[in-house]
Amino acid sequence: MSQPPLNLARNPFGQLVFTGADGTPHTVVPVRAFPIAAPAENIGLINPEGEEVAWVDRLADLPDAPRRLIEDELASREFMPVIQRIRHCSSFATPSTWELDTDRGPATLVLKGEEDIRRLKSPSLLIADSRGIHFLVRDRYALDAHSKRILDRFL
Repeated sequence: MSQPPLNLARNPFGQLVFTGADGTPHTVVPVRAFPIAAPAENIGLINPEGEEVAWVDRLADLPDAPRRLIEDELASREFMPVIQRIRHCSSFATPSTWELDTDRGPATLVLKGEEDIRRLKSPSLLIADSRGIHFLVRDRYALDAHSKRILDRFL
């Protein structure tokens, strides 16, 4: 099933603007309903008042231009590095500083407590650091042995 036409453009300020069937323009922000479990599905276009003015069932169903606009806007708003390797952990007690390799390059996180590691749909984890940045582990079983040993001490 294909998505109905979605009239999206950027205004001179770089904001995303959705024009509804009635011709009314709305400045919108795309928001994922399920950012980890289904990042390319169920995306609401929300106006500054917090109201949903349009809904996208699946990004893949959109034509290239509006799909790229939504993907670019989401990428500029969301920052969730994916952990590929844990190189070092300062201590097995919290708080501890972790040196990581992520999909966005080397990073350091400070884990305040074990409660900052959230189990998602297995085998994924979401780790919040002391600065509020969330790091994603897509598959904890796919990590190298050294990384798994460090992670297991905190789970």
